[in-house]
Amino acid sequence: MQEALQKVVTENVELAMRYGSPSPRKAFDNLLKKDPLLEEVVLVPLYPHYAMSSYETAVEYAKKIHKRFNYPFKLTTLKPYYNQTDYVFALTEHIRPWLLEPYDHILFSYHGIPERHLKKSDPTGHHCLEIANCCGTASSAHGHCYRHQCLQTTKLVTDRLQLPKDKFSYSFQSRLGREEWLKPYTDFRLEEMPKEGIKKLLVICPAFVSDCLETLEEIAIRGKESFLQAGGESFKMIPCLNTDPLWVKAIGKWIGEYSSGSTEMVLP
Repeated sequence: MQEALQKVVTENVELAMRYGSPSPRKAFDNLLKKDPLLEEVVLVPLYPHYAMSSYETAVEYAKKIHKRFNYPFKLTTLKPYYNQTDYVFALTEHIRPWLLEPYDHILFSYHGIPERHLKKSDPTGHHCLEIANCCGTASSAHGHCYRHQCLQTTKLVTDRLQLPKDKFSYSFQSRLGREEWLKPYTDFRLEEMPKEGIKKLLVICPAFVSDCLETLEEIAIRGKESFLQAGGESFKMIPCLNTDPLWVKAIGKWIGEYSSGSTEMVLP
């Protein structure tokens, strides 16, 4: 992604990790070496949806490093873009070619989070998972509601693709421990679908913009095995956006809109 993005923007691009290497400090230092007069860095979290465990922790950690080491440049952060036109368009067009072959259903499998995270993120304290149809009822809570944002991405993409409601659904994967996580669970659905007559399945993981263990191992390998063993006939994993040209172009456009400075950093 870093190399692909650098080809379409004039700003310097660095990669940073919340956990692992390179760190935000390393990325900030590299940017200053390239431009000692740097005035602004645009932080682009590679998470389309807000969640405490992904978007927020990555952003807050980068802010902490920025403040601790007293960097001279301004740090501007890209907001969650789950419903942003360019992101939705890129994801839609990325999926479209996969629908040309016969299929029964497309499953939008998002990374799961514990239900308590959703309630803790609710600024109203009484909306998320507390009222009927909470994600479909207008509320200030939606700005920090991971579930609402995932459902919005699904709706916007399927509307553009003009998919009938019986041709798609959503679920949540990667749960850990015994507490309640967002439902429905992807692993359960993969075992149930063949019994419902869904034999040819497509799966996309929009919570990730780059393929990783959760897509390649959990879904493309183990998920496929579960589906086929349950009676499925065809299982195809649609890759994440990765370096899709429309996606790279979208990020490049956002950088220009968000910044008045000269540099950008990507944070997965």
